[in-house]
Amino acid sequence: MKLTVVSLLIMAMVLSVYAQRPRVIDRTTDKPSAARPAPVSQSVKAKYEGGVFGYNKSMDGTLFFDDTNSRLLFRNKQQREVLFIPYEAVSSAFADTKKRQPAAASVASAVPLIYALPARFIKTKVRYLTLQYSDPDTKMAGITSFRLENKDTVASVLRTVAEKSGLTARGEIYVRKKDDEAKKNP
Repeated sequence: MKLTVVSLLIMAMVLSVYAQRPRVIDRTTDKPSAARPAPVSQSVKAKYEGGVFGYNKSMDGTLFFDDTNSRLLFRNKQQREVLFIPYEAVSSAFADTKKRQPAAASVASAVPLIYALPARFIKTKVRYLTLQYSDPDTKMAGITSFRLENKDTVASVLRTVAEKSGLTARGEIYVRKKDDEAKKNP
């Protein structure tokens, strides 16, 4: 009896020591989150949410990659140019997700009935492309955001803006390094 108890204790110690060994990490394969998103077309449906001086109200429209003029262009539903941000002015870009309550759910939850209680818990994910910019021509700087359809679209547009703007990946965001700016403006 004592022999089996002692052998079980020894076996438990050996297994616990083996479980604490260092693990080998294979760095040759990319993480699934680092997989390159699908390429984006020259135009993407978007909703401007604010951030550019002089354009305070949100509006539906389309984001265009205007490569001939090196800028990200936003056009409204009538296809008129509303605003643009030069690629060289973009200093950082990232994807953002917020949980919002739809308008119908907020109206339903305003009714003081016990049946309307579940409407308070209804939330939807809203995906944004957020750009921080500093325009050297106008000396204006700010942060603007565009609401896009889904996670894949945001990832594709983010990657395209980062490549065209010459931004460097730093975790989940893309930034312009200070040494890159110093080379442009000696």
